[in-house]
Parts: sequence; structure tokens; C-alpha cells
Amino acid sequence: MGFTAKQREFLDNANHRWNIKEGATRSGKTYLDYFVIPKRIRRVAGREGLVVILGNTKGTLQRNVIEPLQDMYGPTYVSSIRSDNTAMLFGERCYCLGADKANQVDRIRGASIKYCYGDEVATWHEYVFTMLKSRLDKPYSKFDGTLNPENPHHWFKKFLESDADIYCQSYSIDDNPTLDPDFVTNLKREYAGTVYYDRYILGRWKAAEGTIYRAIADTPQGFVLDTPPPILFATIGVDFGGNKSATAFNCTGFTQGLREIVTLKEFYEPKTISPDELEHNFIDFVEACQRAYLVRDAYCDSAEQTLIKGLSAACTRYRIPINIHNARKGPINDRIRFFCRMQATGRHKLLRACPVTLEAFQAAVWDHKSITKDVRLDDGKYNIDSLDAQEYAVEPYMRQMIETL
Repeated sequence: MGFTAKQREFLDNANHRWNIKEGATRSGKTYLDYFVIPKRIRRVAGREGLVVILGNTKGTLQRNVIEPLQDMYGPTYVSSIRSDNTAMLFGERCYCLGADKANQVDRIRGASIKYCYGDEVATWHEYVFTMLKSRLDKPYSKFDGTLNPENPHHWFKKFLESDADIYCQSYSIDDNPTLDPDFVTNLKREYAGTVYYDRYILGRWKAAEGTIYRAIADTPQGFVLDTPPPILFATIGVDFGGNKSATAFNCTGFTQGLREIVTLKEFYEPKTISPDELEHNFIDFVEACQRAYLVRDAYCDSAEQTLIKGLSAACTRYRIPINIHNARKGPINDRIRFFCRMQATGRHKLLRACPVTLEAFQAAVWDHKSITKDVRLDDGKYNIDSLDAQEYAVEPYMRQMIETL
């Protein structure tokens, strides 16, 4: 496959210290780098300094960068990331590190870097990038990076507007003519009416404002069912109230092939309850769910280990056959994007018996006081605990379901 006009423009002009591609998802930004990375590495082969690849986490680096390079060039030229966080890339030892936390890059602190590739730069911790700026200290040092735009007050947006030696390209999804038109149409529909349309379709830096789940807020009754479709299995999400917030349980069902999710049953108690009350309410909730659906797993807020142990012991004591897990609790905005896409495509519905969860989706808004980050407002008025429980129930299957969109 040849390069697009936008990609050729980058190849012709990206000869600066900082070479950045920002913009829409699936717009051809990262694909081009599978050709740029080997060229950059070979040009500095044998010269003083480290080769470094940074991304949100080591896992995303393996998935987004290393595995595609292996598919193109084979394991002889590209190894997987080893236990010491290095990989062999085109004859050079390369450090492959997560950049979402400040301490992730301690092993290269003080080192000179001759080439660095950055994946998902806007997801990094600012300190990591600050450190990197002082480490690209050779006359031949270069950085290539890609990102999806976020809030216009983001620290990296400020860097792009500085007088550093930067070459920056901006992409919209329509800059990639190789995409299937149906895929583009569907993706635009999935993000329509949300901040993600501006960022992931148009490639713009856009502040998160107002209503989050636009589709369900505009036409809530279109998402309500009186009876569920055939449910393959269901999971339970648990958000503990403690002293400051509500206790919420959520049972969510999955249809054949993970095509749809349906909020089936909810429990919501706005007042503080004792551990004994929590355990009895949970047992009653699980038993009611298991009478109607195949429910084997519950995912609980991992911040409350004592309460989780109590629930697990109670289930053993009452011989309730369910596995109690810590919720995965990945980035909350990943969970928000997931539900925006599922709702926009009609793949998330709620039973009429779940009014608290429905209201929580309708009322959820972005916190206008948060200037630099996207933060869902949580001031006790929006039943956020119901959304947390809902998200914990589906998070183990989010990635699989997104792949079917």
C-alpha cells in the first residue's frame, strides 16, 4: 500500500528535533511510523546515546508499536519487550517504557537519548516529557510522536505552541482515504454529539463541556426496555458507599457474541450502611440476579479490600456460587468513551426497573472547573456511584466489544 498525500508530506518535512503527528484516530498517523522508526534507528546506529520508545504503558507499547513492527519485519529485526523493559529493534537495544507515571522512566534518568519514539503522548505524565526534553541532547537527537488531541489547555498543547524546533501535522479521519467508507460512517455516528467527535474524527483540541452521554440524554426512552433480549451471561459491579457516598450494585447482561449490553437490575442506597447490611443486601441481590440470569462474577471497587473480603466470606457462608474480583479500574475516560460509543450505536439498553442508572447517565456532565483534564463531575447530585458500578460490571469485556463495533 502506498502512502497518502499527508503521509508523504511528513516524510518530506519531518526533519526537526521534534516531529509530531496529532489528530484523529485511524487517520494514518501511527501506520506511517512503522516505516519511520526503522529509518531513524538505523541512522543513529552505533552512535552515542540510547534509543527509547515511550507510551502510555508498556502493554500499550507492545500492542500499538512492537507487535505491528514484528508483523511487518519479523522477530529477527524486532523482539518483544523483555523483562528488563528492553527490546532489540533493527540491531539496536531499545528501552520500552510506560510514561503515564513519573517514576516509570527512572531507569533512563540522566541518560543521553539519541532517538525517542512517543506513542499516545497526550496520555503521558508531564514530568516524563519534561525529563525527555533535557535528555535529547545530541546534535543528531530526534523525537517522533503521535497523539489524539485532548483539552486545549493540556500541557502538551502549550509545548506545541512554543518556539521549540517542532514540525507538527494535524490529521482528520478523512485524511486517510484507505479506510472503508462504511467504517468511517459508523465511527462518525458513534462519536456524534460528543467531545470525542471533535478530537477523534476532526482531530481538534476541544474542551469537554456539558452533557457527557448525549444520545441517552436526548432520547432516554429510546434506551429503555420492558423485557430483556436473550442474555448469554451477566456480571455484577459493586461500588461501596463508605461514609461519603451511596452504595450501588449493578447487574449487566451480555447478548450472544457480546453484541449488546443490557442493564438488568440495580441496587442503590444513598445512606451509609453497615458492613452487615452491605453483605445481606449483596447476598439478596446476587440471589435475585442468579434466579434470572447466568451470573458467575462480581467486580468490586478495589479501594475497599476489607469490604470485598467481607462479601467473599458472606458468599462462602451462604453458599452463593459467585467469584468476587477486584474491579480493573482502568482510566475512567476509557469507560466513558466506551459507553458513548455503545449508546450511539444502540448497543446499550436498560430495563425500566433501573431508573437510578438511567438518570445517572442522563444527568452526567463534565466538570467545568477542571481546566486541564476531562473530569466527570462528582458532587453528590448525579448518582455517580451507579455509573461506577455499571462500569465495573462491563470493564472486563470492553476491549472485546469495541473490536466488534
